[in-house]
Amino acid sequence: MAEGTIRIGIIGAGDNTRVMHIPGFQAIAGVEVAGVCNRSKASSEKVAAQFRIARVYEDWKELITAEDIDAILIGTWPYKHCEFTLAALAEEKHVLCEARMAMNLAEARQMVEAAVHPELITQIVPSPMTLRVDKTIKRLIGEGYLGTLLAVECRDGNSLVDPGGPMHWRQDVALSGLNIMSMGIWYEAMLRWVGPAKSVFAQGQVTVITRKDGDGKTCDIKVPDHLDVVIELAGGAQGHIQISSVTGFARLAEVFLFGSEGTLRYSEDTLYGAQRGDGQLQKIAILPEDEESWRVEEEFINAIRGKEKIRLTPFDEGLKYMAFTEAVARSMESGQRIEIDSL
Repeated sequence: MAEGTIRIGIIGAGDNTRVMHIPGFQAIAGVEVAGVCNRSKASSEKVAAQFRIARVYEDWKELITAEDIDAILIGTWPYKHCEFTLAALAEEKHVLCEARMAMNLAEARQMVEAAVHPELITQIVPSPMTLRVDKTIKRLIGEGYLGTLLAVECRDGNSLVDPGGPMHWRQDVALSGLNIMSMGIWYEAMLRWVGPAKSVFAQGQVTVITRKDGDGKTCDIKVPDHLDVVIELAGGAQGHIQISSVTGFARLAEVFLFGSEGTLRYSEDTLYGAQRGDGQLQKIAILPEDEESWRVEEEFINAIRGKEKIRLTPFDEGLKYMAFTEAVARSMESGQRIEIDSL
């Protein structure tokens, strides 16, 4: 159990770090955001001034090795997650790493293998979209609301293709690795509800094959902007995930869980359901005891203090969605179904 003030060092201060993580840590008694290292000295100084952070580091290695830093928040893009995590753990620092976990499965495995010290807390920032309904969905499934789960349908995408838009970092394989749009986010939510996939068959399409980066350089795009994944779930049901940035005027993101006795639908942070004999789907109330909200920073600090264990999301759960991501990539490349346990 940690005693006294817990001092956090920040590497990478993007939007989520500034909007959620830094304010979240600063709201907890006995926690100090003690240092920051962003992509440039100027941007680090700007963040430090905004949040009254005492120290700015130009070199991330100096922040990680600082003796009075207890824990590291890695807020960079995935291309640095593994390197920074391994370095922080080698210095016996607790690690909170932004999602997606890593560039690929091999990096994720390195991170899990390095996180062996029982006194060091490691956490991946969880998929936040379904937090409010997760417990309710799991409870209803456990109570038999669906009967036998038969199929899962997940679809995300509601925009026309933008052929002239600049390259986003998520479209840059060198920065995002094998991660594709919001696929990993939705699969992580599905993991919470219905468990892991056994195998996948995936097809992806790159509609806009080149885009200009921030420097005006024309870059080849390798990350699909339309993706379909057919899933065999370990429990026997079949699943389908479609993630797209070209499906203009489609409905907003939604997930259907189809069972032998009922159906659940999640969309726009609202849960709907119906069972055999009902006329149509009806809104399902979320009980106060089931409702969850964002508490990533609190969970991380409580785990360091020995008050709770990491639930959303431990490294071993992150490894599961990285295995799925790897399987999708290999299936697209080979044109074959990929058994996840074979990876």
